[in-house]
Amino acid sequence: MKIALAQINPTIGDFDGNTEKIMAAAERARGLSCDLVVFSELVISGYPPRDFLERKDFVETNLKHLQKLVTSIKGIGVICGFVDKNPEKEGNPLYNSAVLFDKGKILHQTHKRLLPAYDVFDERRYFEPGTECSSFLYEDCRIGITVCEDIWNDKDFFSRQLYPVDPVERVIKEGADLLVNIAASPYYVGKREFKWDMFGGIAKKYELPLLYVNQVGGNDSVLFDGISLAFDSKGKMTARARDFEEDVVTFDTDSQKGDMHPISESDTQSILNALIIGTRDYVRKCGFSKAVVGLSGGIDSALTACIATRALGKENVIVIFMPSQYTSKENLEDTRELAANLGIKLLNVPIEEIFKKYLQELSPLFEDVETEVTGQNIQARIRQIILMALSNKFGYLLLSTGNKSELAVGYCTLYGDMSGGLAVISDVPKTTVYQIARFINRDNEMIPERIIQKSPSAELKPDQLDQDDLPPYEILDGILKAYIEENKAAEEIMETGFEPSVVRDIIRRVDRNEYKRHQSPPGLKVTTKSFGYGRRYPIAQRYRSP
Repeated sequence: MKIALAQINPTIGDFDGNTEKIMAAAERARGLSCDLVVFSELVISGYPPRDFLERKDFVETNLKHLQKLVTSIKGIGVICGFVDKNPEKEGNPLYNSAVLFDKGKILHQTHKRLLPAYDVFDERRYFEPGTECSSFLYEDCRIGITVCEDIWNDKDFFSRQLYPVDPVERVIKEGADLLVNIAASPYYVGKREFKWDMFGGIAKKYELPLLYVNQVGGNDSVLFDGISLAFDSKGKMTARARDFEEDVVTFDTDSQKGDMHPISESDTQSILNALIIGTRDYVRKCGFSKAVVGLSGGIDSALTACIATRALGKENVIVIFMPSQYTSKENLEDTRELAANLGIKLLNVPIEEIFKKYLQELSPLFEDVETEVTGQNIQARIRQIILMALSNKFGYLLLSTGNKSELAVGYCTLYGDMSGGLAVISDVPKTTVYQIARFINRDNEMIPERIIQKSPSAELKPDQLDQDDLPPYEILDGILKAYIEENKAAEEIMETGFEPSVVRDIIRRVDRNEYKRHQSPPGLKVTTKSFGYGRRYPIAQRYRSP
């Protein structure tokens, strides 16, 4: 049997658009002489639909479009994910389901058994876990279908199992000779190799081919890399779809071979591609076509502008330089060069006179704040008023430019440089910002070298540098990774060689600035733990890490 693995980029709630994509991919698979085409988890509604699942009309519309697919797709079998109702009077009212249909009839259906409730997942809020793990005979092949998390509980791979049951083991006992896993597995850097080891190990252990079809694209903060896969019965990868774009690859169950498409060659390239598709999807799925970025002459805004240009096209990106009396001549020159290299429109709006007017009007209330924190924040907020004015007037989406390191320690201004509709690099540590910038420049110098080489500065007072108030970014990012992504306590971090006073200061800053992050725009998740709804800490609290 020849099977197509079809990874598409659904938009949450766009039932007509998602259905059209499914039908087009099914027709493409039929044109490739495939007998069966497999789609991803909840592909009809898009994933994650979150509290839309509490609306009866949303669920009903999803079921109507499933029926449309069942009756419309001819000449090929289909496996896809959808939301089903739980007919029982007890338990949650919905199932996260997978269905196999052909020739106008639903032949087999199964419900997701393992419902994750960690990081960005909250499936136990909506779904009832399935109870059956059966296989189904289709075209002389007994298929065992599982849904995403169902495959993430192998006792020989994980030292600690999160769930008491292993659905894969159960479908094997039910006689499956082909494993199919449909997924909406979020991206983070380094995850793909982990998955490959797990999938290959499962296929080799049970001596069966394994197919994995993943969603691709961005939905709010959550990104999906695609990379749908097939493994033969020896655990060797024999089919692979591209990363961060829609794709269809085929796999033949007789030869156990398929198509191998190229993917990102490094973690740095992978992160860049994730940010590009995340920005493109967020802007367009929210109904915008153009974006605006405030340029400072620094590395963060330069990288954000590069990502926006690649995501949306140079004709759809506007950048604004807003110099003050503290802005260096070099930053003006670098900003002009960057805009010229990218081919994007640059506007120049000085803020010095506006800032003086603010100080004049506020002088009856306080004096001598021009270069203090209050004065620095006023400058940041003036710039955001200008950016938001352009956003409001012309319908541009404002992209904020703060990185993860700054957001972690509060080195950003509430209602100032944190303003915007999307925080593009808010999950990218400063050291990684530099890595991505150098990767972009590997062939042609898009980001002026002086931007990469200069010491970071907010330029809100004379001779200001980030390192006046922060440790070197290599040290800062090491502490932040241990504290935020690895959940290590202060003493554990100190034991790895970091200076105790620096560790305690950084942790204090992270904890103290939780209130800022609660008010920041959504950011694109590229690490194991990002700020946002995957990291849920209280603002009013007095716990201190030992």
